[in-house]
Amino acid sequence: MSELIKLGRTDLHVSRICFGCWQMGGTYWGEPDEHNLTAAVRRAIDVGVNFFDTADAYGDGLAEEILGRALKGVSRDKFVLATKVYHHWLGERGSKRVGDLSYEYIIWECEQSLRRLGLDYIDLYQAHSYDYLTPLDETARAFEKLKKDGKIRYYGCSNFTVEQLRYACSVGSFDTIQPRYNLMDRRIEADILPFCLSNNIGVLVYSSLQYGLLTGKFKGSETFNDLRSKNPEFQGQRFKENVDKVNQLIPIAKRTGKTVTQISLRALLEHPAVHCTIVGIKNSQQIEEAAGAMGWNLTREDYYDIRKIFP
Repeated sequence: MSELIKLGRTDLHVSRICFGCWQMGGTYWGEPDEHNLTAAVRRAIDVGVNFFDTADAYGDGLAEEILGRALKGVSRDKFVLATKVYHHWLGERGSKRVGDLSYEYIIWECEQSLRRLGLDYIDLYQAHSYDYLTPLDETARAFEKLKKDGKIRYYGCSNFTVEQLRYACSVGSFDTIQPRYNLMDRRIEADILPFCLSNNIGVLVYSSLQYGLLTGKFKGSETFNDLRSKNPEFQGQRFKENVDKVNQLIPIAKRTGKTVTQISLRALLEHPAVHCTIVGIKNSQQIEEAAGAMGWNLTREDYYDIRKIFP
């Protein structure tokens, strides 16, 4: 069931579930299966997901290329596309990268993203991280130039602290932020989310399922050959304890008639500051399940029962 929301003070009307494209880059998640990813993108639109989030950094442009091919032929008014800029790679794909939000780089790299995506404009262009060498007023000037030229509609940031966001808002129209947020990591509730609520800033959160941990599909004995292989949350006793906690969501999911994945996502969407949650997708089944988090609400009792599991 579709559920659209106006993204903060922008005029973008986006689905509460956003199709995350990190997996398309292949860097940390194994070789991308373009056939399955393309089918998932098309299925997303069928099930009411119109929002896609990618970045030039995902596979050094590969994710943008795959997404662009997947959306080819889809009417431009059927989707909203967000991408990011920051990681300036020095040479060929897979080479060393440095942070860069300088005026010249943003202007140039936006053209590269548009070319890879096969689009005339980007709906939401985001600073992927904070560049300590570039004053944000310079970054804002580049974004404003791109807006004036019709290359982007809105701009925002990702991975900024609340102080960095406050600085950004003082020098430009940073309309959105993309922070990490899930049931096991709720730090942004203390500062970023209240700031966004009071300033009508659009919030699209990532890592919403903690690399799949909050789907409820693990037993605690699995091993991994992707970026989770070095993540302590997925190792040994800590992994088993995490799985035990997630399994406590099963009775709540059953009484709501939803899956563990769906209530994990819905609990994030219930926060009044959160507009959308980004879900990393590899296939059609995953986007169908994620889309099932839209169009309904948790009761107050269920919401607080869920939070108690992850103090």
